[in-house]
Amino acid sequence: MAYVMNHPLESELLRTFIAVAETGNLTRAGEIVHRTQSAISMQIKRLEKGVGEPLLVRGSRGVELTAKGEQLLANARRIVALIDETAASLSAPPLEGKVRLGIPEEYGYSILVRALGAFARVHPDVEINARYGSSAEHMRAVEADKLDLAVIFEWQHYSRGDVLMSDPTVWVTSQAHAKHQERPLPIALYEDAGWCSEFALQLLARLGLPHRVAYRSKTGGGLKVAVMSGIAIAPISRSNIPEGCRELTEEDGFGEIDQSRVVMHRNPRSRGPAVDAMARAIRDAFAIPGPVT
Repeated sequence: MAYVMNHPLESELLRTFIAVAETGNLTRAGEIVHRTQSAISMQIKRLEKGVGEPLLVRGSRGVELTAKGEQLLANARRIVALIDETAASLSAPPLEGKVRLGIPEEYGYSILVRALGAFARVHPDVEINARYGSSAEHMRAVEADKLDLAVIFEWQHYSRGDVLMSDPTVWVTSQAHAKHQERPLPIALYEDAGWCSEFALQLLARLGLPHRVAYRSKTGGGLKVAVMSGIAIAPISRSNIPEGCRELTEEDGFGEIDQSRVVMHRNPRSRGPAVDAMARAIRDAFAIPGPVT
């Protein structure tokens, strides 16, 4: 994508634009980039002048993006991320050692690829040992000193871990098959009993929706296959809804299953710059908005 501009896309202007887009509020954006509201307004005007079109409009919920603003936002995030990554690679001392990481399978492709890609370019000599597993398995591994970092779901009892994002679990259906209209509902669940299946079944019971288990899987990827193939509806984290599928909302007679948070825990016995750097890479990967597939 190219722009005809009177001046280049300055990283400072892009950071301000991203902050405004993500907060929808000039004052809160100013707190993030440490600028006054008037300074924020001036920077946005400079950026709009360079682009040649309005990027923001006043909406019912605060500041909203125009179509051109939406187009710029995705590119602005990539540009700023590349600048930060380049700066880190030039200034970071070479690191060695090993980092042991546990993460839910749901975040393997997008988040883990993003985090490991950024980390390995800066610290190619660090050995990374990553595993998928349940939140309970990861926390037991941290306690047993078998993991340095664990990314887990928390849905009821919140800890003091590093909150990475909010990602509620919802019932998901295929747009092509509309299995949610059948009675009893064909549902897909995890093989092992756990909070996800328990909360999902509790919601169906509260709603008085008759159901039958049509499919079981050990992984979240398996649940997505069940939905996409038209076998059943399934409880899936909102950020992981596959293409061609959609969330079943309250308007459909469903609603959120839980209020899950994605949290990173660090083994208190794990010290060193390599673990610090990996924690930053994971935090940064989750901070980049967009679909997680």
